[in-house]
Amino acid sequence: MTNAIDLSSPLAVGNVSLSNRVFLAPMSGITDSVFRGLADTHGAGLVVSEMVASGELARGRADSERRIRRPDIGVHMVQLAGREAAHMAEAARIVVDGGADIVDINMGCPAKKVTGGYCGSALMRDPDHALSLIEAVVSAVGVPVTLKMRLGWDETALNAPFIARRAEEAGVRMITIHGRTRCQFYKGNADWRAIARVKQAVSVPVVANGDIGDMASAGTALELSGADAVMVGRAHYGAPWTAGEIASMAGGIDAIGVPETVEAMSDYVVAHYEAMLALYGVEGGVRVARKHLGWYFDRFADTCAQELRRIALTATEPQEVISAIRSAIVRVPAMGLSPVRDAA
Repeated sequence: MTNAIDLSSPLAVGNVSLSNRVFLAPMSGITDSVFRGLADTHGAGLVVSEMVASGELARGRADSERRIRRPDIGVHMVQLAGREAAHMAEAARIVVDGGADIVDINMGCPAKKVTGGYCGSALMRDPDHALSLIEAVVSAVGVPVTLKMRLGWDETALNAPFIARRAEEAGVRMITIHGRTRCQFYKGNADWRAIARVKQAVSVPVVANGDIGDMASAGTALELSGADAVMVGRAHYGAPWTAGEIASMAGGIDAIGVPETVEAMSDYVVAHYEAMLALYGVEGGVRVARKHLGWYFDRFADTCAQELRRIALTATEPQEVISAIRSAIVRVPAMGLSPVRDAA
């Protein structure tokens, strides 16, 4: 299958217009409001919140409320997970009241703690129940509702085309498919060709996801799947500009706001770190930011002294961490390198 889609072109999701067709995937513990704001600034066509448990949000959990907070971005999309229609509907109303432009339903998370509660990709084992959740959310809100799922639970139940068709009939306006089954987790390679069966089953936009992290992989995924857009996950680790870079390359323009000098790169990482401290508070922010600092160090400070890395990843005093960052960064982004494999 060939696909002449221009990733730099706009895409409509219901009545919401997206600036391009390269999206930041929802990643738990990563795509908080700070990270989404960065990706949006760099030109990602859509950024998606961390998965939010609908029951916890409906009960007013503070961490859930922080996850749905709208950053200063063009389109605010919140992803909900759950197994009870009433909670999903109530959570959808809450996020829309909080400024969400699009509500996404998670039927793709493979984590055992999620599927063990009959949420995420476990819903693909019971399409009738899954559709009851979709119908509840669509009925509860006036904004577009979208769906993210996998090819199926396992190789014996590749029911994504069937569920996608029913989801479209229920009112879903876009469908994202990770090209693996739940039982594959993140092993092997994403099967972009299998996504084509979903594309053939529906008329709404289909987004290809899994193992996409640069222009080459995005183009191949589009060609094999016939999809309308791509979603990029783990290639963003330590590189929040990745989706925007791909979209920029597709349009033949320079990526937006990517640091070009060592000093600018240091300033960028420090600004990301300080924004996380502001979001989570110093005690929580120091802890949550460490994974991001580790990824930045892997990419841009790989030759630094191990003592600087140790300080950045263990110190509890922000100024110690900031000093280590500024001393450690030794390189800037090299555009077009092979991506980290995409787990989203």
